[in-house]
Amino acid sequence: MRKIHLGYDLSWTHLEGRWRMPGSWSHATFPDMRIYREIAQIAERGLLDFLFFGDGNGIPSTYQGKRDGAVKWGLGWPRLDMSPYIAAMSQLTQHIGFGLTYSSTFMHPFYTARLLNSLDHVTGGRLAFNVIASSRRADAANYGFDELMEHARRYERMEEFMDVCFKLWASVEPDAMIWDRTTGQVADPHKVHAINHKGEFFSVAGPLASPPSPQGRPVIVQAGVSPRGVEAAAKFTDMIFASSPGLEKQVAHRKRIDDALVLQGRDPAGIGIIWDVVLIVGETEAEAKHRHKLLANALPPEALPVYLSHHSGFDMSKLPAQFTVNEINAEIVKSNASPVGFLNMAQMFDPDQQISRAEFFDAMADHATGADHAVVGDATQIADYLEETFVATGERGGFRRFHDRASHRRAARSAECHRLSCARIAASGAVSDRVSRQNPARKPQRRRIGSRHAKDAYRPCGRPECYDHQCAPAGHIEQGARQGGPAAADG
Repeated sequence: MRKIHLGYDLSWTHLEGRWRMPGSWSHATFPDMRIYREIAQIAERGLLDFLFFGDGNGIPSTYQGKRDGAVKWGLGWPRLDMSPYIAAMSQLTQHIGFGLTYSSTFMHPFYTARLLNSLDHVTGGRLAFNVIASSRRADAANYGFDELMEHARRYERMEEFMDVCFKLWASVEPDAMIWDRTTGQVADPHKVHAINHKGEFFSVAGPLASPPSPQGRPVIVQAGVSPRGVEAAAKFTDMIFASSPGLEKQVAHRKRIDDALVLQGRDPAGIGIIWDVVLIVGETEAEAKHRHKLLANALPPEALPVYLSHHSGFDMSKLPAQFTVNEINAEIVKSNASPVGFLNMAQMFDPDQQISRAEFFDAMADHATGADHAVVGDATQIADYLEETFVATGERGGFRRFHDRASHRRAARSAECHRLSCARIAASGAVSDRVSRQNPARKPQRRRIGSRHAKDAYRPCGRPECYDHQCAPAGHIEQGARQGGPAAADG
């Protein structure tokens, strides 16, 4: 059975100049909860699968060794721990899933496993965990690291981190809780187990001091791109995040993932890739192209080298007048920053060809905002792109939209694209479904990122001021919120 998933990345809507685009954060400033509440409710009406939050824990300071540029231009900051926001949004929705990011490089597995268990309870089993290996010095400095951990070691720590988390989530059996009012017994001691883990990075006795969550554990997501990252992802992930550098490269990456899964004794058919994609959607193609031009100018020129320094791990104030991509990447690798980030950033250049600073910054201006790799069009054109890519990459997974700005109208159009794409794929024999699998070590439990069926979800709102084209039976989102429940059809 073919499946498609569509999610919304809310990590960057208030950063890198997107907040000041027309219509973005139009009646609020970050971190006002109202924006997230409204987007969550619209996304649920649109039958999207999940909302996702990335994270960073430090203010970028790679450029000139200072954080002033990042603070001034809003690059990689300000940011919050979004777990409380997810808890709040889950109370306004019933079906849509939520993805949350924490770093195995810095976090402790017991705290993380306990937190995610709690959030899975609060969301009613709608949580996913994106585990990352961190390669940014500003983050490392806040956790007591003087230097970045070596690349391969970061993934060794990640693998042990996840091993501990899995043991903790399984340490209290699904039917351990009794809550017998007559006898007063709370749980069966024979079904609560210590894990007694002693490894290279962690020592954890266990068990997890929490009742088992609705899913047993969250859906696990990882985005390794380097050979070591792909190897780690193949060992434990349920879903994989990946960039969209072009269809040929995406097909090749799908094959690399499949090969790695086979080496781990896992079935590639059960592991999807969620492709990151920048979508610029308009009522018409002309409107979408106009919005695309606005996005290209979102970041002030003075902010560009600060942005590039943070995302590459190389201080762009030290960029030579002439250089090759491979020369700069060699310096980045020596510093233990990401060995693939800069290569992906500069993929439009021949890695061994001499280029000038001016040429590089010229090309990077559009890259920093996502304008150079955006897919631009009306809802039908965007749906065509999603279908073509979905089919060409094996019909496993879906897409995570890197959102250009936070507004009701953008969310509504993304929902419309999803409706069109899913309807047409379903008509051709594919089925729009949710993440669903079983953990063989536990009793069968539903594990999902969202769980609803496309039935009676789109009905006219009747209010001309509503940004959504097809609103839920409960009417406008503000009306639903005032009534104390989500204004979303339970399809």
